[in-house]
Amino acid sequence: MEELNDEDIARRVQGGDIEAFALLAERYEKKITRYAKKFLSQPDDIKDIVQDVFIKAYVNIKSFDAKRKFSPWIYRIAHNEFVNALKKKKAGRISFIDFDVLFPVPVSKEAADGNVERNELRRQLDSCLEKLPVKYREPLVLYYFEEMSYREIAEVMHLPLSTVGIRLQRGKSLLKKIALEKFPETAALAGAGQKI
Repeated sequence: MEELNDEDIARRVQGGDIEAFALLAERYEKKITRYAKKFLSQPDDIKDIVQDVFIKAYVNIKSFDAKRKFSPWIYRIAHNEFVNALKKKKAGRISFIDFDVLFPVPVSKEAADGNVERNELRRQLDSCLEKLPVKYREPLVLYYFEEMSYREIAEVMHLPLSTVGIRLQRGKSLLKKIALEKFPETAALAGAGQKI
C-alpha cells in the first residue's frame, strides 16, 4: 500500500475509518509535543494538553476541509489549546529558540568551554523570551522550530499574511532589545555578528 498523505488519511477518517486517525496522531505527536514545549514547562501539562489536541482533532475531523493542508489545521487546534493553558496559568514558560539563529554569536565549538557558553546563551535567551508577548513569541516558534511558511503561520494564528511578517520582524527586534537590556555583554557580541 502506497504511503498516503495527511489529507488522504483525514478523508478516510471522515469516511468512517476511525483507526486511520492513529496514523495522523503518530505523524504529529512529536511535532505537537515539541510545539507545546515552547509554551509550557511542566511535562504532565504538556502530555495532557497534547492529548487534548488530538481528542479535539478527532472530534472535529468532519470540519476539516481535506482540500487544504492538514498541518495548519491541527496546529491551529494546538495553538488554541496552548493559549487557553497559558491564560489559565497566567504565565507560560517556553524553552529556547536557538540563539545562533536569532543572534549569531561567534562561539568556538572546539573550545573546551564552548558547551558551557552555549548553555549560558540559551539560558539567557529563555529569560528574554519569557518577557516577549505571546503574539510575537508564537510566530518565532512556528517559523524557526516548526519550520512553517508565513502562509501556514497565518492559517494557524488566523492572521493576514502581512501581519505574520510584521510580528516576526517585531518579535526579533523586541527579543534583541530585551537581550541588550538584560545581558548587555552577551548582546553586544551578538551585535558583532550578522544582523537579524
